[in-house]
Amino acid sequence: MSAELTDEERERYQWQLWTPGFDEAGQGKLKAASVLISRCGGVGGTVALELAAAGLGRIIIAHGGELRRNDLNRQLLMTTDHIGLPRVDSAVRRLRELNPNVEVEGVPNNVCEANAATLVAGADIVVSAAPLFEERLLMNREAVYQSKPVVHCSMHDMEAMVMVTKPGVTACLACVTPEPPAWWTREFPVFGAVSGTAACIAAMEVIKLITGLGESLAGRMVAIDFRSMRMRVLSVARDPKCPVCGSV
Repeated sequence: MSAELTDEERERYQWQLWTPGFDEAGQGKLKAASVLISRCGGVGGTVALELAAAGLGRIIIAHGGELRRNDLNRQLLMTTDHIGLPRVDSAVRRLRELNPNVEVEGVPNNVCEANAATLVAGADIVVSAAPLFEERLLMNREAVYQSKPVVHCSMHDMEAMVMVTKPGVTACLACVTPEPPAWWTREFPVFGAVSGTAACIAAMEVIKLITGLGESLAGRMVAIDFRSMRMRVLSVARDPKCPVCGSV
């Protein structure tokens, strides 16, 4: 399904409408689509920024907590004057300022057992960018149960990773990492340029999933090491015994 564009939207998105294989039909599909993003930090916030700029129809952001000064080296939806205030409010404001055509819904809570099913049900695609691995596994589980594609994107120190899953077709996150890795911590070294790169790749994968443009990363993982500037694209196999997607 796609939505008709206005003259203002044709002008706003003119340069991407020139992309071969995209045109107004692709833009209309973006306008008709919805995406859930958890959360709106250095990775998730930049995904939201790029999708709003591209003209996605509806963006749902789930993120609890208040902005801290040490968030500002990477969280591009935040501003200094918002320190101490809810992050999600700053994110919603900035996205609406960038593109008033996009419907933005801010949820002032992180994804948890109580809200995961409802949040995932409200979107066509899920973007998983939470710093807590337990939250990622929860979103993965709900997305598999509801047959929603997931774009997993993360970074740590000077490394970035993006993986796309399609329930019943590709491996899910639990196939690859069924438990939180021992090295995964809530706080770690971050350059905004690293988290932003992971986010831009993830945003493009969302656009490709919605429009059919190009070849999706589904079933594969891209891993970038910025220290050596090496990129690898790895195939990810389904685990037939996966407790989440093994029976899907």
